[in-house]
Amino acid sequence: MTLLRIENLYRSFGNLVVTNNVNLAIEPGERHAIIGPNGAGKTSLVNQIGGQLAPSGGRIWLKGNDITGWPPDRVSRAGVARTFQRNNLFHNLGVLENLRLAVGARRGRSLDFFTPVRRLSLLAARAEELMRQVELRQDGTAPARNLSYGEQRQLELGIALAGEPDLLLLDEPTSGMSPAETARVIELIAALPRALTILMIEHDMNVVFSVADHITVLHYGEVVASGPAAEIRASDRVREVYLGMMH
Repeated sequence: MTLLRIENLYRSFGNLVVTNNVNLAIEPGERHAIIGPNGAGKTSLVNQIGGQLAPSGGRIWLKGNDITGWPPDRVSRAGVARTFQRNNLFHNLGVLENLRLAVGARRGRSLDFFTPVRRLSLLAARAEELMRQVELRQDGTAPARNLSYGEQRQLELGIALAGEPDLLLLDEPTSGMSPAETARVIELIAALPRALTILMIEHDMNVVFSVADHITVLHYGEVVASGPAAEIRASDRVREVYLGMMH
């Protein structure tokens, strides 16, 4: 079964069309990148998938279920997690506490005075596992605000993974990073299990071609090309619309 299917998706703000009859199919385990120049509608598309923005028309299907217009919390419970261009962390809480809260939210119960000790232990163990998975090696009690920018992005990835999603939406995961931080994130994404499907917006073409199996190119809200990474790299139309601007 196709994991994510988008049919004739349309979104406008008055006369401004940001998503224009987009069709897209993403298979389980696929690494799919959305690229395009500024203003192409990339984030608007992902916001509609994640529930932050309701479509004006068209349908979105996840695992065969119509999720069009669902709010973000319901989309999340259906198996979608995402990161944003700006970090969304509890900066005054420790790294492990950020992760433990995310794990607790996934398990469906808040923590209180009467939470069983065994459950607390399970949540802590899962938080420590996620911390290792995203390669945060410092003291887990250190406040998130003390992390470097790249490490904060790693923590945000860990929080998204805490939701045990089927589909992970990454919005500019390497934006603002140094080359060393970017290389680390490429390694982290490449190491994620293939059971996890990834849809990523990314402006760094080295990241895109290092990670993505398939690439979709947007221009003024429309799909101008979509296919395997090698095919997109060789496309004259894509080079004209986007890649040529980068070189």
